[in-house]
Amino acid sequence: MTRQTTLAAVRDGLIEEMRRDPLVWAVGEDLHIGGLYGQYHGLLDEFGPDRIVASPISEAMIVSAGLGGALAGTRPVVDMRIADFALPAIDELVNQTAKARFMFGGQASVSTVVRLPQGIMASSAAQHSQSLESWYVHTPGLVVLAPSTPADCKGLLKSAIRCDDPVILIEPRALWQEDGEVPDGDHCVPIGVARMARKGKDLTVVTWSAMTALVQATVDTIAGNGIDIELIDLRSLWPWDIDAVLKSVRKTGRLLVIHEAVEVCGFGAEIVARVTEHMFDDLKRAPKRLGAPRVPVAFSPPLENVYRIDTAKIELAINEMMAS
Repeated sequence: MTRQTTLAAVRDGLIEEMRRDPLVWAVGEDLHIGGLYGQYHGLLDEFGPDRIVASPISEAMIVSAGLGGALAGTRPVVDMRIADFALPAIDELVNQTAKARFMFGGQASVSTVVRLPQGIMASSAAQHSQSLESWYVHTPGLVVLAPSTPADCKGLLKSAIRCDDPVILIEPRALWQEDGEVPDGDHCVPIGVARMARKGKDLTVVTWSAMTALVQATVDTIAGNGIDIELIDLRSLWPWDIDAVLKSVRKTGRLLVIHEAVEVCGFGAEIVARVTEHMFDDLKRAPKRLGAPRVPVAFSPPLENVYRIDTAKIELAINEMMAS
């Protein structure tokens, strides 16, 4: 085991895959000078400009380059810097990358990874703070991953690069500098398998990405009050580990889904719907979602804090679930 920040772990994962497979390459803005927060620093020297490709400021072109490279048989890693910046490339992602294998009758795979760091960072405001994972989960053809720990961010990046389908890799931007234990060696995390972050018997809480650490800390505190909570870090949103969630809810009889994204039409609604459809009679009370309000994220720190999911909101939601 090695203790690393999320940024360092993901950087190492990319380097390992580029060393392992000469068909892996990366494209994005400023990669030649290290990229955002220096996570590509030194890669140009090792792999050269044909594999660390610095692009113009054109998101549509960047995603298109990744699509073309994948159709040509390579494995591109497309860096969008911030998830919000991918919006000018939605057609390239949703209408082209996601559908290419289907449209061409399976004659070519689209083995491309699109890195989308998302979520709130202090005073990043409405155009740099969105969590839009449900958009991509809704799109047939895309694999959608949302890891939370340095180990899972590295392991899922490596698995995504080896996947023959296009992968949207949602990274917890607020946790880039947080550290954790990362297994040594060729550490890959299987796609579609949730992580049991904590075992319990009273309430199932499901979350992912940056929310996981906050929910974990809150749940550990609440445990001292006699509430035994089972915490599932979903890690993969499509495919998602419905069996793990159903097994847990069958034991606890209660479900709370927490996500940073806007609650309206968030992926939490899909989880609640599936659980309700599969095991309505096993539920002790109606499942609940906790997500952000349907308003833009404010630049003002006090308004931003009203928007954020915090410990107080998590505790309130848990107490409401346990009230009956």
